[in-house]
Amino acid sequence: MSESPVNPSYHPQAAMDDEIDLKELFMVLWSGKWLISAVTGVAAVTSVVIALSLPNIYTANALLAPADQSGGGMSAMMQQYGGLASLAGVSLPGGDEASRAQLGMALMTSRSFIGDFVERRDILPELMAVESWDMTSGELTFDDALYDATTSEWVREVDPPRTPAPSLLEAHKAFSDILAVSQDKQTGYITVSVEHQSPSVAAQWIDWLVKDANEAVRAQDVDEANRSISYLREQVSNTSLADLQAVFFDLIQSQTETVMLAEVREEYVFKTIDPAVAPEIKSKPSRALICVLGTLLGGMLGVVVVLIRHYARSEAAD
Repeated sequence: MSESPVNPSYHPQAAMDDEIDLKELFMVLWSGKWLISAVTGVAAVTSVVIALSLPNIYTANALLAPADQSGGGMSAMMQQYGGLASLAGVSLPGGDEASRAQLGMALMTSRSFIGDFVERRDILPELMAVESWDMTSGELTFDDALYDATTSEWVREVDPPRTPAPSLLEAHKAFSDILAVSQDKQTGYITVSVEHQSPSVAAQWIDWLVKDANEAVRAQDVDEANRSISYLREQVSNTSLADLQAVFFDLIQSQTETVMLAEVREEYVFKTIDPAVAPEIKSKPSRALICVLGTLLGGMLGVVVVLIRHYARSEAAD
C-alpha cells in the first residue's frame, strides 16, 4: 500500500497563523463595532439628507425621422446635371436624407445654435437659475443668490472675466448637460431628450429645438438657392449657346423648386414621429440607491477606521 505524497508547500504552522489572523481581525472589528455603527449611522443619515435635498429631474423625449427631401423629378435632374452643377458651384435639391439628418443633429448641438436658441427663446433663467418646481401650481422657483425674478436681473457673484449674467458659452455648456441627441443606426430614427426640473419645460424645449433646427436648415438652403439662382441667371446672360442656356434654365428651375419646397414644408429636416410630452414620473435621482450606497460606504469607512486605529496602536506599543 503506497503512501500518499506529501505536499512540500504545505506548512501547518502557516495555516494556523492565517486562522489566528482571521480570528484576530474579527475580534478587532467586534471590539470597534460601536465606532463602525456610529460611522455607518452618520453616513446613512447624511445620504438620506442629500437624497431628499436633490430636486426631481424629468426627462422628455421625442422620436424623429429624417424628412423626405425628394421632389418629383429632382432625382433625374440631379443625375443629368449633377456634374455640371458641381462645377458651377450650385447645390441641387434632394440628396441623401440621412446626411441632412446628420447635419441637423450636428446643428442642434452646436455652440452657435444653442446660444441663439437660448437667447431667442429667452430661457436663460429657466436653464441656469431654477431652484425647484412646484408640482401643484406648476411654477418654477429661482435661486435668489443667482437670479432676482422680481426685477429679472442676475445677481450671482462671479470672478472676472465672467459677469453676473451667464454668457452664451456658459449657456451652451449648461444646455449640453441636459440635452441628448442620438440616432438608431438600423432604423435611422433620431431621439432627442431634455432633462429639467419641470416636465412641461422639458417637453416645450424639445418642440422648440426641432422647430428651430428645421427653420435654421430651411433658411440656409433658401439663401443658398437664391444665390445660386442669381449666379445662374448671370451665366444665362453671358452665354449665347442655346443648349447651355437650356441647362442653366433647368438648374434655375431646380433651385426655384428648392425655395418652393422649403417655404411649403414645415418639417424640413426632421419629421416628428412621436412628439414630446410632459413626463409624469421623474427620471432621477434614485434616492433609494443613494441611501444604500451611502450606507455601504459609511460601513466600509468605519471598518477602515477601526483597522487603522488598531494597527496604529499595535505599532506604537511595539
